[in-house]
Amino acid sequence: MDNKYSVIVVGGGIVGLSIALSVQNQGTDVLLVDKNQIGSGASFGNAGHIATEQVFPVADPSVLKSIPSMLIDPLGALRIDWRYILPLTPWLLKLLGNMRHKPFMHIHHVLSMLNGASLGAWQAFSKQWQLEDLVKIQGSLLVAEKPPTLKKLRRHGEYLNSMGVHNQLLDQSQLLAQQPELANNQIGGLFYPETGHVVDLALMHERLTQAFVQLGGKVLTECEVTAIDSSSASQARLTTSQGAFIADKVVIAGGAFSKSLVKMVSRINVPLETERGYHLMLPNEKGRLSIPVSSMDRRFIMTPMNGGLRLAGTVEYAGLKRPPNMQRARHFLPLANPMLKTPLDSQNTSEWMGFRPTISDSLPVIDQKGPYVFAFGHQHLGLTQAAITADIVNNMIHGQPTPLDCSPFSIKRFL
Repeated sequence: MDNKYSVIVVGGGIVGLSIALSVQNQGTDVLLVDKNQIGSGASFGNAGHIATEQVFPVADPSVLKSIPSMLIDPLGALRIDWRYILPLTPWLLKLLGNMRHKPFMHIHHVLSMLNGASLGAWQAFSKQWQLEDLVKIQGSLLVAEKPPTLKKLRRHGEYLNSMGVHNQLLDQSQLLAQQPELANNQIGGLFYPETGHVVDLALMHERLTQAFVQLGGKVLTECEVTAIDSSSASQARLTTSQGAFIADKVVIAGGAFSKSLVKMVSRINVPLETERGYHLMLPNEKGRLSIPVSSMDRRFIMTPMNGGLRLAGTVEYAGLKRPPNMQRARHFLPLANPMLKTPLDSQNTSEWMGFRPTISDSLPVIDQKGPYVFAFGHQHLGLTQAAITADIVNNMIHGQPTPLDCSPFSIKRFL
């Protein structure tokens, strides 16, 4: 039957695409469905940073003192749209609960485990699909321009080293020798050697999609899923704007849009919210930096890409429906310029806003229940954790042991 597949993957971001390719590569026929285009959401517009060093929860107690400014400053690094406070409140309360010491440390250790496996998974995935020219494992920097910030960085680096997240504290001369375009106000930073970045996200998605199709995988874009149901534990039916399909397994990997998909198949109310992120792309700024540079003081990241320099970051809580505030993207330019010796060329810039899928405990859902497999909620770390998530889900689908203990990622934790 033309509408029958072994596996249907819903969501063509980097997580869903990596899963679809890994499963198809085992000889299992896969249909990949996306309501837009493959790799067109947060996977297109993210910072391109394979951020294995980011092992702390989104639920950081230091955020509490920032809440008043989050409501007032429309361009702040953390922003809550006051019109969205009411629908956001249940999720915020759960987030606050995860700031307590015990859950905070649990999440921290689980993220450390997951990110600890992510770099090796990316290296193997990159080699398998000939992505070495696009996926650069050359490290990244977190820099400081104030003495108290540098002091915090030193303590932060010492702690991370003690738990196996390798880094090196650079003084100003070492920092400027490595990245000579940085201004003298950058007084030091942490270098993370076991991190990386992607220099062309769109081309990476294109190559992975081509490999998937060449292996026999099928792709449906502009295809809205309107219903998912199952008549048994071994089969599910997908109703879409392009027809109905039957599969032995349906993988829900819809990123920030996964909550509504889960509601179709489960009574579990997943505490998933979107963190709206922005970027500003500077096409004339090629070669200014060699690796990603994040500012601890200014709270954003600059990533060198083949298409120019990408300035990205910030968190805005305003839901999935409100229009973007592109002034937030343009604000990256006055943040970045003081960090560099000469002003950035801002001609022909492009602006973007997208949705990060963040669960209140900062951990993804990677689980299976009957004919359904869940792989969503990776917050800021979707790119970072895509390859290891694909390994886990591929093993789940084929009845093999997973490379990590997946109990912390169970959907049942929300019961």
